[in-house]
Amino acid sequence: MSDEADVNLETGAEDGAAGGGKNRPVGGGLLPKLLKFIAIGLGVLVFIVTVAVITFNVMNKGGKSQTVVPETDSYVAVKKQYSMFTLIGNVATRTRDPTPWNVSVDMIIGYDLNDNATAGELNSRLYELRDFVRRYFSSKSAGELQPENEARIKNEIRELLNTTILDKARVRIILFDRLDLYEM
Repeated sequence: MSDEADVNLETGAEDGAAGGGKNRPVGGGLLPKLLKFIAIGLGVLVFIVTVAVITFNVMNKGGKSQTVVPETDSYVAVKKQYSMFTLIGNVATRTRDPTPWNVSVDMIIGYDLNDNATAGELNSRLYELRDFVRRYFSSKSAGELQPENEARIKNEIRELLNTTILDKARVRIILFDRLDLYEM
């Protein structure tokens, strides 16, 4: 060793040696090489995914489904069937207006199909039902009995029958075979 050469005591190498004067660690170029391979791998992965997405879209004509679903009519629920009680017959009365109007009603009561208990109760209360229909329509004015109020009238009659007239029977629907309103 020469006097001019400085010796690094930690590594035991001389500073002016052929290595360019700098010490390199033992694994010296490993991290940059590893990062380079990771970057290349990510680039290849992005390229493959891009090619696959483009190919899939071209094969599926822009992402549109190739399965054709035949159009059918929209679902229509089956209406429930009822037994009908038609023995009330035609009931005629007058409205409560200052100048009364005549009302003629032929009402039909619908109840659950094959419900013999309801049929029996409606038959046994036939005269009460006729009286109820007469009282109901005589308590209304001509304005309340207009055709645009018919749904409300049917619901109100159904509720009144179920709560005040009938004991065990349940009315499900009210229909009017005839509901005529005319001025006297």
